[in-house]
Amino acid sequence: MKQSRRKFIYNAALTTIGTAFLQEQIFAATKKGQLTGIQLYSVRADMKADPLGTLQKLSAMGYKHVEHANYVDRKFYGWTATEFKKILNDLGMKMPSGHTVMSPKHWDASKKDFTDSWKYTIEDAATMGQLFVISPSIEESMRKDVNELKAFLNVFNKSGELCQKSGMKFGYHNHDFEFREQLDGKSLYDIILSETDPNLVMQQLDIGNMINGGAKALDIMKKYPGRFESMHVKDEIKSTEGNDEFESTILGKGIVPVKEIIDLGKKWGTKHFIVEQESYQGQAPIDSAKEDLDIMKKWGY
Repeated sequence: MKQSRRKFIYNAALTTIGTAFLQEQIFAATKKGQLTGIQLYSVRADMKADPLGTLQKLSAMGYKHVEHANYVDRKFYGWTATEFKKILNDLGMKMPSGHTVMSPKHWDASKKDFTDSWKYTIEDAATMGQLFVISPSIEESMRKDVNELKAFLNVFNKSGELCQKSGMKFGYHNHDFEFREQLDGKSLYDIILSETDPNLVMQQLDIGNMINGGAKALDIMKKYPGRFESMHVKDEIKSTEGNDEFESTILGKGIVPVKEIIDLGKKWGTKHFIVEQESYQGQAPIDSAKEDLDIMKKWGY
């Protein structure tokens, strides 16, 4: 059944009222200095096998904030937004951001409006009390022509306007192709940052992913000071398998000057520091998550 615009606005208003307290709590945490969390993709196998047990372990080791990487059919890891919010609340955890790819199918050009599917994505994020709705990629079909890319980035801005109605921001998270691929002599990342309104679209800088694209976080930060409200905190080593030259590892054990990067980010306004490790060199992912958190605490985060 199609959702009318009036019904969507009504539901969004109720959601905004109902989740304002959650958002205020997260804002309060960031005002104290910064917020440290974990991207649940770091423990993706554990979350698939035993999501509740995994969240309990993360909470017990000291994580207070998580970022999702699984939203399917209006459910987070199999739970509705209301159910997932209660589970996190009971564990003393919050979810300030989440990853859901926004693709061209979410924009109806004939109606100049978002599809119900994307509106539900925003509605459920607001129910969770999120501050950021982050798209972690751009489909390859949108990366072939500079004008098509710019038109799609304008949809990013429109998504930012939609998120703004619920007290949130839309955001983008980089991988490596944004630095490796070019259009009209410019990297895709430069085009993304020049075509998106920072008041509507925040940037989450993944300081490890870009290594495989030939970029360095410190260089990007100095080129765009103050643009990164959130970071994925990640270290990298030479990969022993797969197609990528580098793979993630325990913080402080790789080639990325992690502490220097996050300290500069903090100085220039970054508030959210999200730990992510995708490769483990034989260690259990949940143990890697604890070791990474211990290092962040040692560094003062």
